[in-house]
Amino acid sequence: MKKICAIYFLLLCSLIAQSQIIHVQNDSTGVQNDSTSKKTELLKQLGNGYFPTKFVNIDLRYLVKFNQYEGFRTGLGGITNDAFSEKYRINSYVVYGFRDHNFKYSIGGGFRVAEATNTWVNFSYTDDLQETGSSAFLTDKRFFSFFEPRLLNIDLFHRHITKALSLEHQFTHNLISETQLAISNISPTYNYIFSTDDHLYREFHLTTAKIALQWSPFSEFEQTKNGIVEKIDGYPKFTLQYTKNIDNLLGSNLNFSKLDFRTIYQLKHKNASVTEATITGGFAYGNVPLTHLYHAYPNNIRKSTIMQRFSVAGINSFETMFFNEFFSDRFTTFQFKHYVNPFKIAPRFKPQLVLITRYALGDMSHIERHQNVTFGTLEKGYSESGFEVNKLLFGFGLSFAYRYGGYHLPAFEDNVAFKFTFNVNL
Repeated sequence: MKKICAIYFLLLCSLIAQSQIIHVQNDSTGVQNDSTSKKTELLKQLGNGYFPTKFVNIDLRYLVKFNQYEGFRTGLGGITNDAFSEKYRINSYVVYGFRDHNFKYSIGGGFRVAEATNTWVNFSYTDDLQETGSSAFLTDKRFFSFFEPRLLNIDLFHRHITKALSLEHQFTHNLISETQLAISNISPTYNYIFSTDDHLYREFHLTTAKIALQWSPFSEFEQTKNGIVEKIDGYPKFTLQYTKNIDNLLGSNLNFSKLDFRTIYQLKHKNASVTEATITGGFAYGNVPLTHLYHAYPNNIRKSTIMQRFSVAGINSFETMFFNEFFSDRFTTFQFKHYVNPFKIAPRFKPQLVLITRYALGDMSHIERHQNVTFGTLEKGYSESGFEVNKLLFGFGLSFAYRYGGYHLPAFEDNVAFKFTFNVNL
């Protein structure tokens, strides 16, 4: 498989090289009448995390990252664009971790079945790491940030080798779906044993079926040369996903189900301030290992002083919650943000105050099944509030958060998170 991956990677590099040559040839003709529109399109692509070339859009997510398990992680990835084919696509990446000394990669592609409903059949083979307790919706096409602050301090990963087949389908402009069947071999990188039904599991073989729906009833869409795009971003938005792992199917050795939900609401006020609320929930039932349970996206490292814990705040993470402090098989979180109209101190100096409150509630059945790990649950309710002052200098700002309520800690300084923020808009 690694040989196939290497050939695939060389093919991707070849396509990129060919596209760069064609660009140089086109530039030599001196055709620059639409330079402004090209610049706008380039900035849009960069904002989505891609650097466009003739046939391949280079995926910027894989260039360089850092976490506590891999250390620096660097590589190259990309996806073919419409100049390559409007009916077929190829996507791939290869990365290397300098601390664990291992390559990770993914090989995938897809073909379009129906243009009117944007229906695609996709397939992929992935050998990579995933953060334990994290969850994502299939319909979240991609999230890109030039800097991912939570990633720096994550140390609890599991390796997964996953073969997946999926179907994307757009029922209407406002309702999209994705269905996936995947076969995965899961190996925690830490000392963990899952005890259930008189069996001890160190590795898990899963066969999962997923279906996800994303409904944006108040958004408005339009048809463009790049397909259907969202012209007016309407709220609220709703996302629902059901996951079923089937025991004794294609080697699967566990049986469980998961139901995940999220809604996002945003209200723009007349004074240009914005209020945003996000509710997320999840319920897992059956023989569910820790790898597929939930955390509340903590973002605080275990150091003794406030300044030793000084790092970079995330976007939707709990800044005072320590990594690996809580896991749940049923949970809900509520996040409230109010963006005050930026202070127009100077043409290029417009800091913005953001008021933030977060709350998490969860619980877990059969906590004794999870051996060699120690964590708490969230049945008392976890609360934190604070503020950010963003865009003080070169996109950097400051944040402050305070932990209170059911999980308030005895020492004052242990309840405080003081961090950088980083915001760049293209």
